Amino acid sequence: MIYLDNAATTAPDKKALARAVQFAEENYLNPSALYGGEVSAMLKKARESLLSGIADPTRFSLVFTSGGTEADNQALITCGKRNVVISAGEHAAVYETGVSLKNGGVELRLAPIGADGRVDAEKLLSLVDEKTSVVSVVHVNNETGAVNDIFALARAVKKKNPRCVFHSDGVQAFGKLPVRLTPEIDLYSVSAHKIGGLKGVGALVKRKEFVLRPFLHGGGQEGNLRSGTENVLGILDFAFAAEEKFSSLQADLLRLQRERERLKTLLDKDLFVPLSPSDGSPYIFTVSARGLRGEILQRLAMERGVIVGTGSACSSKKPHSRVIEACGYGKDILDGVLRLSFSPHTTEEEISVAAQTLNACARELKSRIG
Repeated sequence: MIYLDNAATTAPDKKALARAVQFAEENYLNPSALYGGEVSAMLKKARESLLSGIADPTRFSLVFTSGGTEADNQALITCGKRNVVISAGEHAAVYETGVSLKNGGVELRLAPIGADGRVDAEKLLSLVDEKTSVVSVVHVNNETGAVNDIFALARAVKKKNPRCVFHSDGVQAFGKLPVRLTPEIDLYSVSAHKIGGLKGVGALVKRKEFVLRPFLHGGGQEGNLRSGTENVLGILDFAFAAEEKFSSLQADLLRLQRERERLKTLLDKDLFVPLSPSDGSPYIFTVSARGLRGEILQRLAMERGVIVGTGSACSSKKPHSRVIEACGYGKDILDGVLRLSFSPHTTEEEISVAAQTLNACARELKSRIG
């Protein structure tokens, strides 16, 4: 089986998982207990390790969560007071939270995105005023792979409203692209299962001086910012998986850039229209089989041993991708969307076989419908 839906989730890193399991089996004590010092120390080490990959630990801290969705929710719900500005290309965890805030009386302002999924920076800034409490812009669009320059956006937002909170969902960037958070970034969400970690673990990275309100209340864990006994196994596995990713990040980046371009040339141009920008994340390549149904092609490919996505797994029950629709495409493109997403373990042969399989499936389906 060739698996090319890594933007949805990745296979657990076996080496990282084995290390985490060994520690958890031997050190199962509650880290908050007086006798849980060794476990608590290991969690501190994991926190520092994860932070060091994307930020200066002296300027940023990290709150462990149950995943990227919780991190996004904590950022918006605890900061969204008057009006909230997000892009139309946000992951459902941000978009639906924005809608929920709107239903509760908070003004939601939606910045448009271009055909590649990148936010229109000028129009986003035009929506920011003195009453804007939080701006959230996804770092890497999870449907097209477009990379937003969140650092330039954050600077511009802060210049217009210094009190405004700037948050970014970095789930598809963490461990995949070189990232160093700047002081203008207040909050940044990350997730474990997109980089070989376990599901149910994530984190909200915050600027140390930023005062974050707790989202879950209880025993006061995570510096009283996220109560609940820590998921020790998941957190350690997250840190170990991140170590593996960061150790080969640049080499993986360059290789997958070449492989993504090769896939683009191998797919039949008469059948598939690329939707991802050439300067987007090399981990995501989205196309549309114009005039065909993406979910049918997905099933045909799966029957032949190739698994691809049709967009975000969080919106797979909807007839069309909200994000791709916001890019401005018509029904003929929306119907045929397929997302191929990679991991460092994706091979050259898998890319070749996947392209051949998708070409054959598309030709077969096209011949059926005439």
